[in-house]
Amino acid sequence: MELTYSMIKRTILSEYLGLLELSPVLAITGPRQCGKTTLAHEISTQIKKKSTYLDMESAADRNKLSEPELYFDENMDKCLIIDEIQFYPEIFSAMRSSIDKLRIPARFIILGSASPALLQQSSESLAGRIIYKELSPFNLLEIDSLNQNKHWLRGGFPEAYLAGNDKNAFIWLLNFINTYIQRDLTRLGFISSINIFMRFVAMLAHGQGAIFNQNNFARSLGVSGPTVKKYLYYLEEAYLVRVLQSYHFNIKKRLVKSPKVYLRDTGILHQISHITTRDDLTNSILLGASWEGYVLEQIIQVLDENISPYYYRTHHGSECDLVLERGNKIIAAIEVKYSNSPAVGKGFAISIEDLNSESNFIITPGSDDYPIRKDIQVCSLEVFLEKYITDL
Repeated sequence: MELTYSMIKRTILSEYLGLLELSPVLAITGPRQCGKTTLAHEISTQIKKKSTYLDMESAADRNKLSEPELYFDENMDKCLIIDEIQFYPEIFSAMRSSIDKLRIPARFIILGSASPALLQQSSESLAGRIIYKELSPFNLLEIDSLNQNKHWLRGGFPEAYLAGNDKNAFIWLLNFINTYIQRDLTRLGFISSINIFMRFVAMLAHGQGAIFNQNNFARSLGVSGPTVKKYLYYLEEAYLVRVLQSYHFNIKKRLVKSPKVYLRDTGILHQISHITTRDDLTNSILLGASWEGYVLEQIIQVLDENISPYYYRTHHGSECDLVLERGNKIIAAIEVKYSNSPAVGKGFAISIEDLNSESNFIITPGSDDYPIRKDIQVCSLEVFLEKYITDL
């Protein structure tokens, strides 16, 4: 039987319902097509008031808001769902005015696919009246873990993951990349040269998980360092890349401090890299880097908000793929291996000593769950997400 979106239970639904009871505005941000609209409609069926949906890419819906404050005041008894709000940021002040006349929970659910415009405008007008939550594409915890390889290959965007076959999944991903990067980010004024920007994205894919050297990118692209920095910022704020900072607090060794950069969704990574089948992935030089990025993204998506992720690397070769910190204390050090019979590398062992971490893991595609050393646990990604992450 072919899966549909309604069969996938979003693990964050109950959390979002709880947040909506605390605030007049719930802002759900995340990349285009990750499921924000579907989730908002599902939320609307479970709250105790009527709702109205408005899409700011629709001329008809935009026309309804030609006098936004009047429209909001006339619909105070409803929860207004406003989609793609980054294309109509001028309504934030009208929202603020209406909320101040009647400040009750669940006045608005606003959805945005590119956070810079959304955060810049709403932070000026809705401070103290809004809660932000990021929605990611499907996480491994939300699907059958037996489909891990499919999820890794296609990524977590619902249309790609739920496509009838890999070919259709990657056709959708190609169109998504062209639409989201080439149209939406350009439309918002983030990109001046689409050709240079797409070369930058391709270079990031080729160097998945590598240390980011701004000057090298600038030389290769023939642009300035600040332009490269701006491009990376736009991709990060559009939820397309993960910039993982180096952990360097209270460490007396010479450390690598530049960030590592990952394309967050492995389906997008694979489409840009022309990897469209399982065989393509198995035979690709990106295999290990792709698996590492996949594991890190699945973990970071579901971390408690009080836990901060980093990586760790010294100039002498000590390295840890993921360091989890809470309250200035290292609570876990994680090594990612594409092997179900991994060994403890010297670099990871030294990192554990440097970091004095409480818990240490080697995460694999599907190994048994066992201690390889008294202070290091080997387990699969599925087991780590289901068993260990809640204890951190």
